[in-house]
Amino acid sequence: MAAAQFARKQADTPAKLAKLKALPQNKVTLVVKNGKNYYIYADAAQCQCLYIGKEANYQQYQQIRIAQNIADEQQAAAAMNQEAAMDWDSWGPWGPGFFY
Repeated sequence: MAAAQFARKQADTPAKLAKLKALPQNKVTLVVKNGKNYYIYADAAQCQCLYIGKEANYQQYQQIRIAQNIADEQQAAAAMNQEAAMDWDSWGPWGPGFFY
């Protein structure tokens, strides 16, 4: 959220914390206030804060998520390729007694 420049608002009073806990947790939610769209992300468990952003912040957040998903997929593919290249069969059978 910070990378997408959402504003962070701390729940620094018991009343704010109660309101924060009443919101959907750990997901981006659209809120319309005074005819304008805002996106919020409530995190009562970790930071006890609320992230608030506008449309531009939300679009940037989505781009960051997509880029992170692509990077995660590339890392998983690289790990699978490395595993496949290990040629584990050259070590012989992995049956009972192999680890003794």
